[in-house]
Amino acid sequence: MLTPESYACGQWVAPGENATEITGPVTGEPIARAGGSALDMQAMLDFARTKGGPALRAMTFHQRAKMLKALATYLDGRKDELYALNPMTGATKRDGWVDIDGGIGTTFVIASKGRREMPDGHVYLDGDVEQLSRNGTLLGQHIAVPLQGVAVHINAFNFPVWGMMEKLAPTLLAGVPAIVKPATQTCYLTEACFRMIIDSGLLPEGAVQLIVGRTGDLLDRLTAQDVVSFTGSADTAAMLRANPNLVENSTRFVAEQDSLNAAILGADATPDSPEFALFVKEAVTEMTTKAGQKCTAMRRLIVPATQLEAVIEAMSAKLAALTIGDPSDKANRMGALASMGQKADVLEKLAILKKEARVVHGDPDSLPADLASCAFLPPILLACDDPDNAVSVHSVEAFGPVSTLLPYRDTAHAAEIANRGGGSLVASLFTNDPAIAREVTLASAAWHGRLYVMGRASADEATGHGSPLPHMIHGGPGRAGGGEELGGVRGVLHYMQRTAIQGSPDVLTAITGTWIKGAAELTGPSHPFQRTFREIQIGETIHTDPRIISLEDIEHFAHFTGDTFYAHMDEEAAAANPFFPGRVAHGYLLLSFAAGLFVQPDPGPVLANTGLNSLSFQKPVSPGDSVKVRLTAKRKTQRTDEYGEVAWNATLTNQDGDQVAEYELLTMVAYER
Repeated sequence: MLTPESYACGQWVAPGENATEITGPVTGEPIARAGGSALDMQAMLDFARTKGGPALRAMTFHQRAKMLKALATYLDGRKDELYALNPMTGATKRDGWVDIDGGIGTTFVIASKGRREMPDGHVYLDGDVEQLSRNGTLLGQHIAVPLQGVAVHINAFNFPVWGMMEKLAPTLLAGVPAIVKPATQTCYLTEACFRMIIDSGLLPEGAVQLIVGRTGDLLDRLTAQDVVSFTGSADTAAMLRANPNLVENSTRFVAEQDSLNAAILGADATPDSPEFALFVKEAVTEMTTKAGQKCTAMRRLIVPATQLEAVIEAMSAKLAALTIGDPSDKANRMGALASMGQKADVLEKLAILKKEARVVHGDPDSLPADLASCAFLPPILLACDDPDNAVSVHSVEAFGPVSTLLPYRDTAHAAEIANRGGGSLVASLFTNDPAIAREVTLASAAWHGRLYVMGRASADEATGHGSPLPHMIHGGPGRAGGGEELGGVRGVLHYMQRTAIQGSPDVLTAITGTWIKGAAELTGPSHPFQRTFREIQIGETIHTDPRIISLEDIEHFAHFTGDTFYAHMDEEAAAANPFFPGRVAHGYLLLSFAAGLFVQPDPGPVLANTGLNSLSFQKPVSPGDSVKVRLTAKRKTQRTDEYGEVAWNATLTNQDGDQVAEYELLTMVAYER
């Protein structure tokens, strides 16, 4: 008998006298006792706000990203312990891979996003600087900083590990502590993973806490600085959203809830096409993975009316070949639903769907007695011959191995049927015709959080309809909850406050840690290319001597490179061009001369020039003009323990002081000598 514990205020709390008994879906026998302990919700919130929050906010984004990478590595080394518990949830080894390895992999990706796409500082920059005054003394910059509250994560039963980690990783990267509330039915697997997180010792005190059982009056105690992130049913989401305290405080509420996701077989797909085979394969996979208990599962299979019978035949053949049973037996491809209650709910919803659709494969009464007495169901495929006049197939979800085929007339009709779901997490389209993909996207994208377009060109590297990736948003409009999780840095920003900062260049530089044009320039003791990453200061600047650009320079560059564009070689033609006064220097000639002006040639800490960003030319340079460069250390980002990236603002001006070009130069610089 498992006894998963809560973790509150730095202490493990055992189940109480009124603990809930959890019945195993595979055996029908009790497997755990959970919850029932008296937890002080205000004390947990205070502990997170006074301990976890300040400790996390003291770290930079990169320090938090390194922490997450170390945590993912630690969990990856102990995941066999989680796989040992996985069959008790009714899930097969394959199902467990999606949950356990998926959760760990998501943490790795979010950590990488933090290192690559967020600054090595405390303030995230959202967009470019806005010039708010004529002379540039008043500027504006949107920034994002961590909320100073707590993130409450309310997770569903179907993904006890991934469901926790896909919320926890972005939250911790943002710098916000979290209180995790798993679904009771599978909380023992969540608790096992959470215990590893605590055992790792990698997170600061108060960064994470765990509630096994009921949340009591927790939501009644949240403030405007807190966030509720929910995954589950639309009914539960609606109830939680309506909490008067959340409404009064405008507490952020991010919901990812059930939806009637659609999959469309393109009109170009025939039974002998790769797209037809891909559609059938993925539809069967989505019906049977986690016994169909996935928020992204294909509930409505929208196929050309002329292909309906062919799809029924192909899917039925694959479904009939599947073995169902104890998920710990590797021979079985589909396990049980999470509980007997979940099975009863699926059968209740199935009865409603059968009023509008006929069963074309699968019979719950066909299971052997030992499976029928527990939480097992066969995959059940329905067909609705009149989707235009149907209601339930577009509004009722049987959260199990149940899908409904819907025939369509043309592509516009297919998109219309998909949209009738009222908003979904994901819709798929299987086609080899880009024109069909465009038509469906324009007609249907507004109703879906993600569109997965699959065909022969992508098949070998496809991730699957039902696989939310940490790089892409996971959420959807309408029935799907209206929220967005994951999506790389987008998911992190749910736990941060976007603020518009207005002030002088010096003020913005001090706040953001990034040099803003017009801010003070610093002079270092030596050429900056002879200084290490650690030694270079933001704002450190050199001004070069000027160099005159001669006509011979322009012609030599033209012949040497082969760029003999008329603006550089034909005086009459160049003068007729509205942008040039006559023959002018190549833009790339100016960049080359600029490098020659500011580069220090001796060996030193600079390891490589890795590129340039935002190159623009403001004014042409004619023969006889001169150019000089101002080079300023704009931003520093440590990449490894050995080196970091320095971004330099390079501005070229002519003999009159007019700016002729500007760009951001990137160099890799050794951290130490």
